[in-house]
Amino acid sequence: MNIYPNLYLDSIKNINPELLKKNNIKGLILDVDNTLIDYYKNLVSGAEDWCRELKDEGIKCIIVSNSNKKEKIETVAKKLDIPYILFAKKPFKSGFMKASKQLEIDPSKIAAVGDQIFTDIIGANRCNMFSILVKPVDKKDIFITWIKRPIENVLIKRYLKKKGK
Repeated sequence: MNIYPNLYLDSIKNINPELLKKNNIKGLILDVDNTLIDYYKNLVSGAEDWCRELKDEGIKCIIVSNSNKKEKIETVAKKLDIPYILFAKKPFKSGFMKASKQLEIDPSKIAAVGDQIFTDIIGANRCNMFSILVKPVDKKDIFITWIKRPIENVLIKRYLKKKGK
Protein backbone atom coordinates (compact mmCIF):
# COMPACT_ATOMS: atom_id res chain seq x y z
CA MET A 1 0.00 0.00 0.00
CA ASN A 2 1.38 3.37 -1.05
CA ILE A 3 1.07 5.88 1.79
CA TYR A 4 2.96 8.72 0.14
CA PRO A 5 1.39 11.46 -2.00
CA ASN A 6 2.38 12.24 -5.56
CA LEU A 7 2.77 15.87 -4.45
CA TYR A 8 3.03 17.71 -1.15
CA LEU A 9 2.08 21.39 -1.26
CA ASP A 10 1.53 24.23 1.20
CA SER A 11 -2.05 24.97 0.13
CA ILE A 12 -4.77 24.23 -2.40
CA LYS A 13 -3.84 27.56 -3.98
CA ASN A 14 -0.51 26.04 -5.08
CA ILE A 15 -2.53 23.83 -7.41
CA ASN A 16 -2.92 25.58 -10.76
CA PRO A 17 -4.16 24.62 -14.22
CA GLU A 18 -0.60 24.27 -15.57
CA LEU A 19 0.35 21.78 -12.83
CA LEU A 20 -2.79 19.76 -13.46
CA LYS A 21 -2.42 19.75 -17.24
CA LYS A 22 1.25 18.73 -16.92
CA ASN A 23 0.05 15.67 -14.97
CA ASN A 24 -2.89 14.98 -17.34
CA ILE A 25 -5.45 15.81 -14.63
CA LYS A 26 -8.98 16.68 -15.74
CA GLY A 27 -10.76 16.59 -12.38
CA LEU A 28 -10.16 17.37 -8.72
CA ILE A 29 -11.59 15.67 -5.66
CA LEU A 30 -11.41 18.10 -2.76
CA ASP A 31 -11.50 17.36 0.96
CA VAL A 32 -13.18 19.99 3.14
CA ASP A 33 -12.04 19.96 6.78
CA ASN A 34 -8.61 21.56 7.16
CA THR A 35 -8.18 21.56 3.36
CA LEU A 36 -10.81 24.09 2.24
CA ILE A 37 -12.00 25.31 5.64
CA ASP A 38 -10.52 25.67 9.10
CA TYR A 39 -11.91 24.23 12.33
CA TYR A 40 -14.22 27.24 12.64
CA LYS A 41 -15.64 26.71 9.10
CA ASN A 42 -13.84 29.68 7.53
CA LEU A 43 -13.14 29.10 3.85
CA VAL A 44 -9.50 29.50 2.76
CA SER A 45 -9.02 33.07 1.57
CA GLY A 46 -9.17 33.20 -2.22
CA ALA A 47 -10.65 29.70 -2.57
CA GLU A 48 -13.61 30.89 -4.63
CA ASP A 49 -11.38 32.63 -7.21
CA TRP A 50 -9.01 29.65 -7.23
CA CYS A 51 -11.82 27.20 -7.93
CA ARG A 52 -13.35 29.47 -10.59
CA GLU A 53 -9.98 29.67 -12.37
CA LEU A 54 -9.70 25.87 -12.44
CA LYS A 55 -13.24 25.48 -13.76
CA ASP A 56 -12.60 28.17 -16.40
CA GLU A 57 -9.68 26.01 -17.58
CA GLY A 58 -11.95 22.97 -17.91
CA ILE A 59 -11.00 21.26 -14.64
CA LYS A 60 -14.04 19.63 -13.01
CA CYS A 61 -14.18 19.76 -9.20
CA ILE A 62 -16.13 17.85 -6.57
CA ILE A 63 -16.03 17.73 -2.78
CA VAL A 64 -15.64 14.30 -1.19
CA SER A 65 -15.90 14.45 2.59
CA ASN A 66 -16.10 11.94 5.39
CA SER A 67 -18.32 14.39 7.25
CA ASN A 68 -22.03 13.73 7.66
CA LYS A 69 -22.69 17.42 8.43
CA LYS A 70 -24.67 18.28 5.31
CA GLU A 71 -25.13 21.97 6.07
CA LYS A 72 -21.38 22.54 6.52
CA ILE A 73 -20.39 20.71 3.34
CA GLU A 74 -23.27 22.14 1.32
CA THR A 75 -22.28 25.69 2.34
CA VAL A 76 -18.74 25.19 1.04
CA ALA A 77 -19.99 23.47 -2.12
CA LYS A 78 -22.37 26.35 -2.85
CA LYS A 79 -19.63 28.95 -2.35
CA LEU A 80 -17.41 27.07 -4.82
CA ASP A 81 -20.34 26.13 -7.07
CA ILE A 82 -19.38 22.45 -7.19
CA PRO A 83 -21.11 19.15 -6.31
CA TYR A 84 -20.35 17.16 -3.16
CA ILE A 85 -20.43 13.68 -1.67
CA LEU A 86 -21.00 13.25 2.07
CA PHE A 87 -19.93 10.44 4.39
CA ALA A 88 -17.47 9.09 1.83
CA LYS A 89 -15.76 6.67 4.25
CA LYS A 90 -12.27 7.53 3.01
CA PRO A 91 -9.86 5.71 2.60
CA PHE A 92 -12.34 3.18 1.21
CA LYS A 93 -12.68 3.37 -2.56
CA SER A 94 -16.44 3.91 -2.79
CA GLY A 95 -16.50 7.71 -2.29
CA PHE A 96 -13.61 8.26 -4.69
CA MET A 97 -15.16 6.02 -7.35
CA LYS A 98 -18.56 7.64 -6.94
CA ALA A 99 -16.88 11.02 -7.56
CA SER A 100 -15.09 9.65 -10.64
CA LYS A 101 -18.41 8.44 -12.02
CA GLN A 102 -20.17 11.73 -11.22
CA LEU A 103 -17.37 13.75 -12.87
CA GLU A 104 -17.38 11.31 -15.80
CA ILE A 105 -13.58 11.17 -15.68
CA ASP A 106 -11.35 8.09 -15.50
CA PRO A 107 -9.69 7.81 -12.04
CA SER A 108 -6.22 8.04 -13.62
CA LYS A 109 -7.08 11.58 -14.74
CA ILE A 110 -8.29 12.74 -11.31
CA ALA A 111 -6.26 14.31 -8.51
CA ALA A 112 -7.51 13.95 -4.95
CA VAL A 113 -6.51 16.76 -2.60
CA GLY A 114 -6.54 16.62 1.17
CA ASP A 115 -4.67 17.24 4.40
CA GLN A 116 -4.57 13.66 5.73
CA ILE A 117 -2.46 10.70 4.65
CA PHE A 118 -4.68 8.07 6.30
CA THR A 119 -7.86 9.17 4.53
CA ASP A 120 -7.24 11.34 1.47
CA ILE A 121 -3.88 10.07 0.22
CA ILE A 122 -4.26 6.35 0.89
CA GLY A 123 -7.77 6.42 -0.60
CA ALA A 124 -6.62 8.26 -3.73
CA ASN A 125 -3.65 5.94 -4.18
CA ARG A 126 -5.89 2.87 -3.80
CA CYS A 127 -7.99 4.21 -6.70
CA ASN A 128 -4.95 4.98 -8.89
CA MET A 129 -5.62 8.69 -8.64
CA PHE A 130 -2.98 11.42 -8.46
CA SER A 131 -2.71 12.25 -4.74
CA ILE A 132 -1.92 15.74 -3.46
CA LEU A 133 -1.30 16.28 0.24
CA VAL A 134 -1.64 19.85 1.47
CA LYS A 135 -0.65 21.30 4.81
CA PRO A 136 -3.61 21.65 7.18
CA VAL A 137 -5.29 25.06 7.04
CA ASP A 138 -5.27 25.28 10.85
CA LYS A 139 -3.51 23.57 13.76
CA LYS A 140 -6.84 22.87 15.47
CA ASP A 141 -8.37 19.50 14.51
CA ILE A 142 -11.24 17.30 15.54
CA PHE A 143 -10.18 14.71 18.13
CA ILE A 144 -9.71 11.68 15.84
CA THR A 145 -7.55 13.68 13.42
CA TRP A 146 -5.58 15.23 16.28
CA ILE A 147 -4.61 11.70 17.40
CA LYS A 148 -3.30 10.77 13.93
CA ARG A 149 -1.33 13.97 13.21
CA PRO A 150 1.91 12.98 15.02
CA ILE A 151 2.10 9.74 13.00
CA GLU A 152 1.36 11.58 9.78
CA ASN A 153 4.05 14.15 10.61
CA VAL A 154 6.64 11.35 10.88
CA LEU A 155 5.50 9.99 7.50
CA ILE A 156 5.71 13.46 5.93
CA LYS A 157 9.28 13.86 7.21
CA ARG A 158 10.19 10.49 5.65
CA TYR A 159 8.51 11.52 2.40
CA LEU A 160 10.44 14.81 2.27
CA LYS A 161 13.71 13.02 3.06
CA LYS A 162 12.99 10.48 0.31
CA LYS A 163 12.29 13.34 -2.13
CA GLY A 164 15.50 15.06 -1.05
CA LYS A 165 13.88 18.17 0.42
